[in-house]
Amino acid sequence: MSDEAHSAFTPPLGVPLPPPPDEDHPTSEFAIPEGVLPESLQEGPEGSAFLPPGGTTAPQGHQPAPFTPPHGIPPVRLTKDVPWQDRMRTMLRMPLADRPVPERPEKHEDDPGPAVPRVLDLTLRIGELLLAGGEGAEDVEAAMFGVAHAYGLDRCEPTVTFTLLSVTYQPSLVDDPVTASRTVRRRGTDYTRLSAVYRLVDDITSSDDTEVSLEEAYRRLAEIRRNRHPYPGWALTVAGGALAGAASTLVGGGVVVFLAAAIGAMLGDRLAWLCSGRGLPEFYQFVAAAMPPAAMGVALTLAHAGVPASAVITGGLFALIPGRALVAGVQDGLTGYYITASARLLEVGYLVVGIVVGVLMVLYGGVQLDAKLNPDAGLGYDSRPLLQILAAMVLALAFAVLLQQEKQTVLAVTLNGGVAWIVYGALADTAGISPVAATAVAAGLVGLFGQLLSRYRYASALPYVTAAIGPLLPGSATYFGLLGFAQGNLDAGFASLTKAAALALAIAIGVNLGGEIARLFMKVPGAGIVDTSDRRAAKRTRGF
Repeated sequence: MSDEAHSAFTPPLGVPLPPPPDEDHPTSEFAIPEGVLPESLQEGPEGSAFLPPGGTTAPQGHQPAPFTPPHGIPPVRLTKDVPWQDRMRTMLRMPLADRPVPERPEKHEDDPGPAVPRVLDLTLRIGELLLAGGEGAEDVEAAMFGVAHAYGLDRCEPTVTFTLLSVTYQPSLVDDPVTASRTVRRRGTDYTRLSAVYRLVDDITSSDDTEVSLEEAYRRLAEIRRNRHPYPGWALTVAGGALAGAASTLVGGGVVVFLAAAIGAMLGDRLAWLCSGRGLPEFYQFVAAAMPPAAMGVALTLAHAGVPASAVITGGLFALIPGRALVAGVQDGLTGYYITASARLLEVGYLVVGIVVGVLMVLYGGVQLDAKLNPDAGLGYDSRPLLQILAAMVLALAFAVLLQQEKQTVLAVTLNGGVAWIVYGALADTAGISPVAATAVAAGLVGLFGQLLSRYRYASALPYVTAAIGPLLPGSATYFGLLGFAQGNLDAGFASLTKAAALALAIAIGVNLGGEIARLFMKVPGAGIVDTSDRRAAKRTRGF
């Protein structure tokens, strides 16, 4: 009896064994499979690569799809003459099978290759700093992909959500993938650190002669983490006061209003720092920071000082509206990262609710004390264009200090903020265009100029954009909406808050559209990247 008969599947007692196979007629594994004709029946000239192989039969009326398009797959040439953001974004927006293989120098046989765990860890640490600094999800993925790509991990897929980063590397189709992840616990605003990380990524992805080793990259990353903020705490408090004072001047205030708004904003900033030191969540910090500016406006009204309280409170709101998170959230949604966009916008919603609670508490108390807060009082800002342009530039300058920007970028963002206000005033006041449309156009120019400056310096666009949109933030519409709720006028309150939301979305969409226009049409000399007509979007769902 053969070895195959001694198995666990031997029939029980009383059941006869199956007959042995006929050795004279064995079944060959080289038998012609079904659907393939013998060679004697194969006739005709040599077939095309786009036709079924010779000897195969296809069902009637069914023509198999070609293996490749008739016109071929367009080549993607990635040169290092363009910013790494564009190169890596092009790679990310392509299917995995269509991504070009980079040209690498020949390696010696005894070269062990890249240290995969260390490269993945470095990639995650760089992505963590970028995401914590407020960078968009697509740019974070592009940076992570660029770092892994530069160190030889070609089949690499980064994934970014609001608080979680992960990266997967598969050496080949038959090897097990390696996945690592990292959680972002704290987020802070420091654009100096963000710019330093961008320079590190640019050196890693673009260096030919002086290659950045893993040890050098880790050393520079540690230095970036250890660096102190460029501005001390008292400078941030003064900048917050200057921002509120400039915003109050922008909407019609004078010297007294400037000082009152500045003092209220600085008191709110110190109160928020006190709450932060006691471990209170950010929501309560915004509640505390919104109360002193509103209390300052109500106190001036009760004292019959003859100054517009609306300008004082509006200036305080300008310093609190989370414009940075709003722009990042809308940008993530427009580029297809809907989970991250939803989380960012939900964060903006919570922070705005905190501002609403803090201001409403003070306004309700002022109404009970019979403070003459007039929601119909207009904010005059059309009679002093030169003063308002100067106030807009001061506001952008103070905002840049609050964002901890590098000193060499402050002048550019200050001028960009002044240009934004000039465009808005020319469209809304002189041409009579809707404030929402004027805001969108001005924000689009801010995004365009910011993207051009960032491409010139191979840096992030956030330091050139976020502070420049400060003069466009909907502070007055938010104040009048809250005042309508405090006085029981729900219709006027909802109308003003709806206008504020429309202005905020116009700012975010305008900034994103300006950046996309810059990347779409601007050509860098010597660039060999794909033509703009072949540039692929993040997703094409066609609504289903």
